Amino acid sequence: IIHGGPFANIAQGTNSVLATKMGLSLSDFVVTEAGFGFDLGAEKFFDIKCRKADLHPDAVVLVATVRALKYNGGVPKADLGTEKEENTAALRKGIENLEKHVENMKKFNICPIVALNKFVTDTDAEIQIVADKCKELGVPMEVAEVWAKGGEGAEKLAILAAKVAEQ
Repeated sequence: IIHGGPFANIAQGTNSVLATKMGLSLSDFVVTEAGFGFDLGAEKFFDIKCRKADLHPDAVVLVATVRALKYNGGVPKADLGTEKEENTAALRKGIENLEKHVENMKKFNICPIVALNKFVTDTDAEIQIVADKCKELGVPMEVAEVWAKGGEGAEKLAILAAKVAEQ
C-alpha cells in the first residue's frame, strides 16, 4: 500500500500513517521505505511519523551498496560500475559513511540490519570488507541480490528481518 502524494519520499521521507496502519491491520509485517539516508528519511520517520502515530518498529533495514561506499571513498561518479578491478582502498575509506548511519540508528535504540544490495561489479573481497565491518559494528548483514534475481534475491534478507523483528 503506497500512499503519500507528490514528493512524499523527499518531503517527509516516508508513506502516510494511513498506509502504514492499514498495512498493519492486514498483515503481520509492513515494510516502509523511509527516504534517502538517515538524515532525510529515517530520522523524520522516527521523530515525526512514529511519534505522531504511536508506531514502534521492530526492525530497521539499512540498505548500502559497494558502489555508494566507494563513491564516499573518493571514486568519481563516472567511474562507478565501470571499474575493471576491485577498489578496496576506496571502499575502506568510504565505509565510514555506513558506520555513521549505523551509529545514528543505534541512537534510536534499534540495531539495524544492513542489506548490501549487490551488483555484478562487486567482488567477493569488497563484499567481505562490508561483512567484516558489520560484524565489527555488531549489526547483522545480508547480501541482497534483488538487482539480478528479483524477489528471490531478497529471500534471505526477508527471513533475517522477520527473525530480528520477532526478537
